Amino acid sequence: MGTFSCLLLVFLLLIAYAVGQEKDFVSIDCGGESNYTDPTTGLRWVSDAGRNGKVAEVRSSSDINPQYKFYRYFPADSRKYCYSLNTTERRRYLVRATFLYGDSDSGSPYPMFKLYIDSTEWATVTIKDASRIYVEELIFRAASASVHVCLCCTSTGYPFISTLELRPLNLSMYMTDYEDAFFLKVAARINFGAMNIDPIRYPDDPYDRIWESDLERRQNYLVGMAPGTERISTTKNITTGLREFPPLKVMQTAVVGTRGSLSYRLDLEGFPANARAYAYLAEIEDLGKKVTRKFRMQQPYVPGYNDIIVNIAENANGSYALYEPSYMNISLDFVLSFQFSKTRDSTLGPLLNAIEISKYVQIIPKTVIQDAAVLDAFGSLSSRGEWRFEDGDPCIPAQWDWVNCSSTLPSRITKIVLSNEDLKGVIPSQIKQMDQLTELWLDGNFLNGSIPDMSSMKNLTIVHLENNRLTGQLPSYFGELPNLRELYVQNNLLSGNVPPALLSGKFIFKYDGNPGLNPSGHHKSNFKFVLFIAIGATAFFTILLLGCIWMRRNRHRKPLQEENNEKKCDSFRIMSKLSTPYSIIRGSSLVLDDGLDVACYISLSEIEEATGKFSKKIGEGSFGSVYYGKMKDGKEIAVKLSADLSGHGTQQFVNEVALLSRIHHKNLVPLVGYCEEGCQRILVYEYMHNGTLRDHIHDSVKKKSLHWLSRLQIAEDSAKGLVYLHSGCSPSIIHRDVKTSNILLDIHMRAKVSDFGLSRQADENRTHISSVARGTVGYLDPEYYAHQQLTDKSDVYSFGVVLLELISGRKPFSVEDYGYEWNIVHWARSLIRRGDVTSIIDPSLEGTFKMESLWRVAEIAVLCVEPHGVSRPRMQEVEVAIQDAIMFEKGDKEISDIPSGATLLQLHARYPSSCPEILSSGSSSNVSIPCPR
Repeated sequence: MGTFSCLLLVFLLLIAYAVGQEKDFVSIDCGGESNYTDPTTGLRWVSDAGRNGKVAEVRSSSDINPQYKFYRYFPADSRKYCYSLNTTERRRYLVRATFLYGDSDSGSPYPMFKLYIDSTEWATVTIKDASRIYVEELIFRAASASVHVCLCCTSTGYPFISTLELRPLNLSMYMTDYEDAFFLKVAARINFGAMNIDPIRYPDDPYDRIWESDLERRQNYLVGMAPGTERISTTKNITTGLREFPPLKVMQTAVVGTRGSLSYRLDLEGFPANARAYAYLAEIEDLGKKVTRKFRMQQPYVPGYNDIIVNIAENANGSYALYEPSYMNISLDFVLSFQFSKTRDSTLGPLLNAIEISKYVQIIPKTVIQDAAVLDAFGSLSSRGEWRFEDGDPCIPAQWDWVNCSSTLPSRITKIVLSNEDLKGVIPSQIKQMDQLTELWLDGNFLNGSIPDMSSMKNLTIVHLENNRLTGQLPSYFGELPNLRELYVQNNLLSGNVPPALLSGKFIFKYDGNPGLNPSGHHKSNFKFVLFIAIGATAFFTILLLGCIWMRRNRHRKPLQEENNEKKCDSFRIMSKLSTPYSIIRGSSLVLDDGLDVACYISLSEIEEATGKFSKKIGEGSFGSVYYGKMKDGKEIAVKLSADLSGHGTQQFVNEVALLSRIHHKNLVPLVGYCEEGCQRILVYEYMHNGTLRDHIHDSVKKKSLHWLSRLQIAEDSAKGLVYLHSGCSPSIIHRDVKTSNILLDIHMRAKVSDFGLSRQADENRTHISSVARGTVGYLDPEYYAHQQLTDKSDVYSFGVVLLELISGRKPFSVEDYGYEWNIVHWARSLIRRGDVTSIIDPSLEGTFKMESLWRVAEIAVLCVEPHGVSRPRMQEVEVAIQDAIMFEKGDKEISDIPSGATLLQLHARYPSSCPEILSSGSSSNVSIPCPR
């Protein structure tokens, strides 16, 4: 067979192989409208239409390939957004993600976000040049039947992606001794002596690797070329069938050092690090009999390698054949300076066809497989809810909304919350494998069948299975779980006897609403005897207790005329007086000094009955734990149980009772009563059904229903409450602890300010109060903290932080969120001053607000958090600004004449805090009941 026939056969075999490879390629056009074939490469591209995220069209001044005309972008929130790619276990793959942002005149900062493969951080994508295509490549050996590529953890802008590609590799390509623990992130793959600036890829490379041209001199690319460097090429065939199979077209070009040296400098992103480095060498010049090419590596210095002499023709067994010297584990710096120098007995200078450098990236293990399997099983039990579409690893880089994870590696699931998620079927039996689970919330679903074996789950502390359709007997192993604190199984179809171990009182146990469940395991005759004894004892103690109460009430009873003139309370009421300074607690009464009525006194027994002996904890405040209760008349209450028995705790208790007995406003949480028996100090409030504003802003599920107008109404309600404290009371009251967790929401989502334990009355004859600074980090007025001079402007500062939280959905203090800025004030103020309000908007609000409304709130918020109190507006002005925003949102007001990005001078002109009297007519707080003098 002639030479031409051999070459033709090789060419046909390569074409056939390339076609076979292409069938296994995955090429996703992220944001593409439909499937198509790229005429340039012949690759088939599929659209990701139908998945979450939004599509943006790329504006570019030059022609771009069809896969870059659109990209898909996702919200800049705490979630991750993943693509799942099918793989064959233990096969090696190249995965590539590309990003083209395109020209933009929006003024938004360029995106910066994280890219993950499964649980391992792959890269930080930082867009600096909108017209550049950023490429990230990773080589990995598949550990399972699929791999997830995820975008998350946005620093600026929003995460987006243009293309995602998966390319299977052949045989032992890119095999290393470390692949069980490390991926290979491609740092550089360069074709030297390239004919033009175009990269080489499929079909020239049947594995579709991208070989960048050495003529492409982008930032961080090749510099420092040695004098005498020349480019050579050949059209002859080159044998390349060794380990890594570089494409023929790459090996047909090279650079040579005609003056005996070949050197370049290359910046390696993400280094210093350990790397795998390859040089691809082939002698593509015809060498005469006495002509030799010998050289050694002079830089970098690698012990054991620098003395090795390279003779390409000899090492490759002839010219036009591949030689692949490699460094399987070499430590490289960010700036790689490499130099080849010819030996003294060499005729020709060094030659280089291509290099490839990959960084070792340590693999972070995924969540343990048995936990992940149980989560998949739960996902199959419901046909609705966004929670079912969360993908990627359950824990890393961002945990799913309905699970909590351990901080150890590999991650374990510690909490499952699937309350009221329409689960139907049987609780997965595999749940017993989740031995690190501490909380299980499956209440309010349609689960049936028996309760599975959980006896091995020794870490369980809370189990909610109530309001389902569970059948069978109640397992006794719950009584043996050492850490169990709460077990709820009420309103199911359970039957049989309740195991005695569950009635020991060691943990909260609720089982009512199961008609077939017998609360005792004893025989009926024994049960009747015990019941008879219990009834008799109860009757005796009831009579005794009633006698004691009658004697006590008669001892303290006032004349009938005086009693009828007092305001009636359903409970026994202690007459108390206001004192300055605060009095001490004497016996069971709150002793104060003038003739003002205080809230109703409620006995400890009544509170214990209403709260089921403090069985349902609903929160934690500065005063102590908060419990849910229901009075005999059906009134729902929130009961705060003091955890501080010190003098400071006593002062907070007296302070809150005294103040709330005097102030009455629809936007302040009313005090129902109080109790002080023994060491117990208890405050009883009206129950607020929707919890705190903080819960709604910072809960990724709840915040989705908190649209912009709702946030404005909450801000207005809260402002009205504070305006009343500052202006409607005499002397005025300074709250001192304004924050989102002290703004409560009623059943209609209207706001009321709460928690007055730190509040102080202002002195009418002074502009400030000298006071040790108290409050909450992130909300505390810096001027008050520095000088301990308390004014109503300290509340204004704190409320400004609340407004910034409402706009951004971010926490007030977070090094992780704000970096060197460290808090929301510094971060938001700098952006608003530049006119960039869009960068601070909560992503969940996107498309739900009018910009002029948002700007009005941003304007007043940035003034509220001015460093000096004299520069801040008064609460009446803040209230008016919020009302303006509401009118803008409803379309009842003309567009503002102040542009977006207004200067602080313009904002001060709008809100002249030195002339607050002109705004008094705009405040609706004047209709409130004033505080008595």
